[in-house]
Amino acid sequence: MNAPSRRLSASQLIGANFSFQHYPLSEAARAMRGFGITRIELWGIAPHLDLFHADDARIDEVARILDDNGLRLHCLTPEQVVYPINIASGDDAYRQASIDRFCRAADICARLGGQYLFLTPGRGFENEPAERAWERSAGALRHIADHASGHGLRCLLEPLQRRESNIAHTARDLRRLLDMVGSDRMDVVLDTVAMACAGDTVADYVSLFGERLAHVHVVDGTPAGHLVLGDGNLPVASWLVELAQAGYRGTLTFEPFGDGSYALDPVAAWTRNMQAIAPLLEPAEALA
Repeated sequence: MNAPSRRLSASQLIGANFSFQHYPLSEAARAMRGFGITRIELWGIAPHLDLFHADDARIDEVARILDDNGLRLHCLTPEQVVYPINIASGDDAYRQASIDRFCRAADICARLGGQYLFLTPGRGFENEPAERAWERSAGALRHIADHASGHGLRCLLEPLQRRESNIAHTARDLRRLLDMVGSDRMDVVLDTVAMACAGDTVADYVSLFGERLAHVHVVDGTPAGHLVLGDGNLPVASWLVELAQAGYRGTLTFEPFGDGSYALDPVAAWTRNMQAIAPLLEPAEALA
């Protein structure tokens, strides 16, 4: 990748524990500190901080780990795609339990000093009219955003790929869902792989969401895959230039999943990402 003429700032780059799921959270935090990072997107996964075992002792332990490594929580991203959390479920009991869990997630996020709670649309049954799932999703997102707002939090909303959800895959879908929710406390995530798979562009996100575009997952792909930069064929460098030219002021982080092999050596995956993105960002004296 060649260094662009106009660049985002290194101060916008934050850490995450994505791909560290087979290691203690302390290892992820130590790695982020080693990269000079001071803010983190915390993936709410077992054994780090999942919504089924997040008692007071666990929350206090997470707070201590972050503090010991000079990290501040930027956003809490509870796992919500591959375990029984589904805010748009056609099963009323599962849906209500999921909403309750996310309200609890907002409580935890606030307790840890976070700024954002990360949300996705959920999914409905495949054999029902799609509109029913959309309505359930919008209602649940509105309820969660209202609860989070009571803590002074904002929410982030990310579209999913079709294999992950039957609600909101494209930027225009996301705009429709955001309008259905009707909350002024909800911002938007651009995931470069999801954007590529949907056939969207950076310009689409900028024009549809403006300053409510607040967080970017910087990942490579073919177009899918959530790969380390350079392992795919997406024009990530060009997209970062477009974001810079649009005056993007939000945060960036990596979400390396791939086929699961990155999780065997997550520090190596993150090191490669950090090396790849360094020429694409304007240096900062300190990440803040």
